Amino acid sequence: MTSTHAFWLAGRQATGEAAFDVTSPWDGRVVGTASVPSDAQIEEAVAAAYAVRDEFAATPAHVRAAALDHVSRRLVERTEEIARLISAENGKPMKWARGEVGRAVSVFRFASEEARRFNGGEAQRLDTDAGGQGRLAFTRRFPKGVVLGIAPFNFPLNLCAHKIAPAIAAGVPIILKPAPATPLSGLILGELLAETELPAGSWSILPVPNDRMPALVQDERLPVISFTGSEKVGYAIVDSVPRKHCTLELGGNGAAVVLADWASDEDLDRAAQRIATFSNYQGGQSCISVQRVIADASVYDRLLPRIVAAVEAQVTGDPSDDATDVGPLVSEAAAQRVDAWVQEAVDAGATLLTGGKRDGASYAPTVLTDVPDEVTISCEEVFGPVLTVRKVDGEAAAFAAVNDSKYGLQAGVFTHDLQTAFRAHRALEVGGVVVGDVPSYRADQMPYGGAKQSGVGREGVRFAMDDYTYERVMVLTGLTL
Repeated sequence: MTSTHAFWLAGRQATGEAAFDVTSPWDGRVVGTASVPSDAQIEEAVAAAYAVRDEFAATPAHVRAAALDHVSRRLVERTEEIARLISAENGKPMKWARGEVGRAVSVFRFASEEARRFNGGEAQRLDTDAGGQGRLAFTRRFPKGVVLGIAPFNFPLNLCAHKIAPAIAAGVPIILKPAPATPLSGLILGELLAETELPAGSWSILPVPNDRMPALVQDERLPVISFTGSEKVGYAIVDSVPRKHCTLELGGNGAAVVLADWASDEDLDRAAQRIATFSNYQGGQSCISVQRVIADASVYDRLLPRIVAAVEAQVTGDPSDDATDVGPLVSEAAAQRVDAWVQEAVDAGATLLTGGKRDGASYAPTVLTDVPDEVTISCEEVFGPVLTVRKVDGEAAAFAAVNDSKYGLQAGVFTHDLQTAFRAHRALEVGGVVVGDVPSYRADQMPYGGAKQSGVGREGVRFAMDDYTYERVMVLTGLTL
């Protein structure tokens, strides 16, 4: 894992004059070296994508579907190798890294299926008014233009897949920028795509440093930007290119609501286990990890000790060990930030029930109660293994507490009552409501995205394809309908 990794320029391997080391957040060892494209090479990739856009849009669906099928199958064949690479560069425990590869397998498979049925056309009679006599509207979707995909570090393979696969399925050229901390997993996708018959120039994977991204973002040949990452960077992109189409999948501070009817010992054990697992999986570095637990007063006293026990049972340590549940954060600086936020909360009166300790880039799974509303950890996305728990009186107060946030990505509601589920769906200002579970559930084919400051637009293969394309209507005249 210490070789130099070439990048992918218009479908072929290339290297630049510069390179950087990718290090493990667990032990600091060099995992690999990533070559960095020069400005001239970036220009070549953009020019190639722009030049091939009409050809790629006209590529037969079976060609694009076959390429996506191929990548899906090859990911299966290389699962263990790729999972170890994810774990090494990201610090993700192997159990979660294998799961991430499995999800990427599904993303490319879903994209292959969608490529075969996308853009079939829809006919609409226009003779519903006299002026439309003999007219038929026929609507198809066409690419908006080359996509610039910008992926984060926390799912270094699957979130790259969520940029690339829908673009290929829709016949849209894409330039993908993987995260600087974790570029190697994304570059693996280039190896697999290069084995296909996709047109040269239809895709590039370029580990461009963040300080060189503004020029790419501003490039008029890239009219669509799909960004997953922080709120600050996402909205800075939108502000800098207000006339471009931007999809933003940003942060959240996911809430798990436990209502009064979720009251049996079995119910509370399940809720506690799911909350503990998904406040700490990926080291808490997931936009939909559980950050807030909002429990009805009638179950709070029985639920809280169960949560603490389940959190303390999480196995922390070496991410390469199959037994490990919680590995390090992506960097020591990230762990230091989490530690500072926890300490701020404690200093302001919060009660620390477990955790609260840092060791290098690792942070112990942590549970806080009595957290003041004004401290950072109450207002921002912690992106670490930290959980706050609060007591409320009744459903209305619980839903109000969920909505008392600038974020609105997903929420989980533990209830058995169907009417309550529908009320939650109406009341909660989020992109997704998961009933009977934590907010951390995501199926890669469903629409995924947020409300408020959690983003704009939706991912999920078919929904991203819609985002990358627009409807164009053709009116046929003089027909006998």
